[in-house]
Amino acid sequence: QVEMVESGGGVVQTGGSLRLSCTVSGKWNVDYAWGWFRQAPGKEREGVAFLKESWSGKVYRYDDSVRGRFTISSDLANGTLYLQMNSLKPEDTGSYYCAADPQWVALTTGSAKYWGQGTQVIVSS
Repeated sequence: QVEMVESGGGVVQTGGSLRLSCTVSGKWNVDYAWGWFRQAPGKEREGVAFLKESWSGKVYRYDDSVRGRFTISSDLANGTLYLQMNSLKPEDTGSYYCAADPQWVALTTGSAKYWGQGTQVIVSS
């Protein structure tokens, strides 16, 4: 079983930055697929950033809406996943969730096996 706990959410002005952290505990493998999702009020959950380590290096994927502004990173030796969010916009407001799955496709299609409880991000205009 893998447990994931997000932190770092808060209220920030447009153009500001936040760094979300996700602490991972339990039994997991470093080659899992890791990611961040968000859900705005009244909208469906969407994936924003994904990361997977493999023998050939790390693979990243970003949603078009955050590419160039958000950066996913990991310190899996210490069981932590990060999401650095810069140049925040009001449309970035929502609950942010970290997730993990042994399979890349399961994660990126929103069917991850492991999820955190979420942390709230509010970007004021």
